[in-house]
Amino acid sequence: MRPSREAEYTDYIQGRLPSLRRVAYLLCQDWQRADDLVQTAITRLYTHWGRARNAASIDAYARTILIRTFLAERRSAWSRRVTLFSAYPDLPAAADADPDTRLDVRAALASLPPRQRATLVLRFYCDLPVEETAAELGCAPGTVKSQTAKGLSALRRALDPVPAEEN
Repeated sequence: MRPSREAEYTDYIQGRLPSLRRVAYLLCQDWQRADDLVQTAITRLYTHWGRARNAASIDAYARTILIRTFLAERRSAWSRRVTLFSAYPDLPAAADADPDTRLDVRAALASLPPRQRATLVLRFYCDLPVEETAAELGCAPGTVKSQTAKGLSALRRALDPVPAEEN
């Protein structure tokens, strides 16, 4: 890669690394695995920088690589055989956020299947519309809608374990 392109790539990564790391954490719920995901994603981005820099949105291109890396890792035999555990790091709390609720939501999100988790992270954390989410996941918009509905339903069940009594 030419020095000017390499400098452009380095500037981009330095500015976007914290954001990519947060998205990766929301996907895998482990900071060390998130760092590994981001490292793999930015390595792939480096190899495709010529295409990425000409894309309509470099952020979308990088996020797509990150999401697809996460989903591919979840499909591999290694992720089914090896489970890594770590304590949750101390994250800065949002204003007036209830720490117990935050932990409950995080645990409920971690219990979702990878595709539903990726869909919810893209739709609600990254605030992407259905069409962009579908493009990043490489699926149809209808699939995004159904994965969103299933994921939200599962989150509601996990966060409200006592079902309302029927009249």
